Amino acid sequence: MRLALVCLAAAVAVIAAVWTWLGQPIPMPSAPLKAGDKLWCVSYAPFRGSQSPHQEGIQIPAAQIEEDIAQLAKMSNCLRVYATDQGIENVVPIAARYGMKVLQGAWVSNNPVKTQVQVEAALALAERYPDTVLAIVVGNEALLRGDISAGDLAALIRSVKARAKVPVTYADVWEFWLRAPDVAAAVDFVMIHILPYWEDFPIAAGQAAAHVNDIHKKMAGLYAPKNVYIGEMGWPSQGRMREGALPSPANQARVIQEVLAYAARENYRVNVIEAYDAPWKRAQEGVVGGHWGLFDDSHRAMKFGWGEPVSNHPFWKMQAAGGIAYAILVFGIALWARRHSFLPAAPARLWLAVTANALVGGITIGWTVVNVPIESMGVGGWIRCLALATAAIASPLVLSAAIMRGIPQPAIARIIGPKSGRAQHKTAIAVGCVAMLTILVAVISALGLVFDPRYKDFPFAPLTGAAMPFLVASLVTPRPSGGRAVTEFATALVLAASVVWIVPNETVANGQSLWMCAALAAFAISLVRVRDAQS
Repeated sequence: MRLALVCLAAAVAVIAAVWTWLGQPIPMPSAPLKAGDKLWCVSYAPFRGSQSPHQEGIQIPAAQIEEDIAQLAKMSNCLRVYATDQGIENVVPIAARYGMKVLQGAWVSNNPVKTQVQVEAALALAERYPDTVLAIVVGNEALLRGDISAGDLAALIRSVKARAKVPVTYADVWEFWLRAPDVAAAVDFVMIHILPYWEDFPIAAGQAAAHVNDIHKKMAGLYAPKNVYIGEMGWPSQGRMREGALPSPANQARVIQEVLAYAARENYRVNVIEAYDAPWKRAQEGVVGGHWGLFDDSHRAMKFGWGEPVSNHPFWKMQAAGGIAYAILVFGIALWARRHSFLPAAPARLWLAVTANALVGGITIGWTVVNVPIESMGVGGWIRCLALATAAIASPLVLSAAIMRGIPQPAIARIIGPKSGRAQHKTAIAVGCVAMLTILVAVISALGLVFDPRYKDFPFAPLTGAAMPFLVASLVTPRPSGGRAVTEFATALVLAASVVWIVPNETVANGQSLWMCAALAAFAISLVRVRDAQS
């Protein structure tokens, strides 16, 4: 009992220390804006919550747009919008009342008729509000999507210029401007997108601002004397790593502020993407797509203050408290199992194993719970995330009880096979059920990152919580003398092969990938060690 209390105290101390470290606010560079200054421009889409531009017939109320613009007018001089329908046509007249300017987009698609409707509406807005519309942006990343040829786009831009009384341009990722000299010749100024996170070779947050500045300098030299504006620049606050590019609240605040500081020194204009988080983008780009906003979607609250420290885990105290409570529960289950065990004594190695389970669960449980609503998209996404969370919560508890009772992980065949050969002990059955759930979510997660990885997240926290206790139990619990369990061995091969593919594909710079692959490898080792007990 004394050893158990010592181990529990150690686990509690480590969990508290880890979460204190994770939650510490990270210092930011000096505020890039002077007192009273505002952003030059910020991208704005009025869709909230479940609203999406892909919903047939959706029309955003003018009152909802005005509520946003009243807030945005306090921190930006300009809004960039991308289309002229679905209520977005109300942005210009509302912005005019608040003294804001608008970069008015006309959405160019692969449907020429719809494109022309967008163009006519943009021209009408510019005609009616010449003091508000700064420019008409004919198309956004249409070349990137392949919706129109460069020649046709250049012709469209020239036709709009012939009728517009404001400057006309186009906006796309900077590399696509290099491939379309006709388009560059047609516009009044060049509007480039520089998103270090989405580069073909992703740029880490620490180098992102310098990268943006270097690209702008290169493009400004190529297209002089035309002005080169940055039409989109930002960084996500949540989502999967791409090589060394890590989305996080602190990295978002750092990159945006450092780029704005460069722009102020070098005297060029930057449009920040974007005003508010856009949940609808998660269906297209995964978690990361919905978290580029300066303001969150649900509370419309700014995520950081200029020049102020930022914590990547603002709820760390609650997560630490939850982790400590969970560790106490793990030890409570272990003590209960020990009192109902047929083993003569509990050697120190068993309490160390329980401590390892409590640490793994206590550190990851807060991460897991917070990430469930962030990483869940659609019915399938919610089922997958809840299954992962269930495995992560159950595994340390069930495996700690099994460790104290000396019960090894049973083969799946002993759980769902012929009734005559099934496991009888309730703890063994519980271990087998948790094992099956963990196998399911581990294989789905691993294969998703093998066959369709671009927008897949790395559920490293729940997989660690679910997988590591199986490895710990396999190392301290005596194994049956039977042969290898076939299903478990085959699953281990699949997970091992996935790890061999994922690590080089994501590169060793991707810490999330390495962490998750370590959890998959640990689980694979535990599965290899499962033996099919003799009947």
